[in-house]
Amino acid sequence: MTSTAPAAPLVLTVDKVGGRIGAVISGVRLGGDLDGATVAAIRAAVLEHKVVFFRDQQHLDGDQHEAFGRLLGEPVAHPTVPSVDGKYAFAVDNDHGGRANQWHSDVTFVPAFPAFSILRAEVVPPYGGNTLWANTAAAYAGLPQPLKVLAENLRAVHTNDYDYAAVRPEAPSAELLQHRKVFTSTKFETEHPVVRVHPETGERVLLLGNFVKKLAGLRGSDSRALINVLQSHIERPENTVRWQWRTGDVALWDNRATQHYGVDDSDAHERTLRRVTIDGDVPVGVDGSRSVLLAPRTVPDPSYGIASGASTDATVTQA
Repeated sequence: MTSTAPAAPLVLTVDKVGGRIGAVISGVRLGGDLDGATVAAIRAAVLEHKVVFFRDQQHLDGDQHEAFGRLLGEPVAHPTVPSVDGKYAFAVDNDHGGRANQWHSDVTFVPAFPAFSILRAEVVPPYGGNTLWANTAAAYAGLPQPLKVLAENLRAVHTNDYDYAAVRPEAPSAELLQHRKVFTSTKFETEHPVVRVHPETGERVLLLGNFVKKLAGLRGSDSRALINVLQSHIERPENTVRWQWRTGDVALWDNRATQHYGVDDSDAHERTLRRVTIDGDVPVGVDGSRSVLLAPRTVPDPSYGIASGASTDATVTQA
């Protein structure tokens, strides 16, 4: 009787593409069958570099995309937008968020927003359509000490009910109507600490982005001015990386320590990507205070990213 020796662990190559954020991982074929050591190495790389990229993953379909995600945690559906395959894949294309043109972290309008996002390129335009990521840990670390102290004592209200027309003034009326009908079909508001302590790395990160409505306890003008000051540190070029997509590329990022921006500069050319998100935990501020769900008072489905133990006065009910 012959025995088969266990397969040797994959040898990954990690090459930085930016000084503060971004790396390309080579030597791995993504899927749900990766060994534990390889998954641990990928997780360590994304925690260190905030976003990692994999080229030539054309073999991935929706099922394998999701299966790979399950190695990192539990996939979670978008709170309001239906998936494209009845499971967890979220469409990012010309009609569904592909023209975001705004800095944000995914789904921060709920308390336990995704820990990781995995984006796969299916159709890439002949030019444009790049995505940028920013390192919000580096942004916090680079703040002058007085701004760090200020930010650590602020809380921000995030909502999906933002002024879409102001972000996309050229959007046709049908697109605006679709946004209101789908994206804001349930209107969420969550109060987060502006500085979050990362649950895995212990880093302090800025928690802001386009879903921020206001800073709690401040007048509108003061709130907007302070948001702009802090957000400008996130967007500094040295804290960012820009990725030019090719068909089959996969980007995996730590949604707790980054913001991203999909550039709308590919004209009418098709751009189709698929995203799977992995459930996260409720943010905790420097003072130990947790995020709080403000609205809705009754949540129609606890799978909407708030089933992970959010601190809230709202009633969470099963549909």
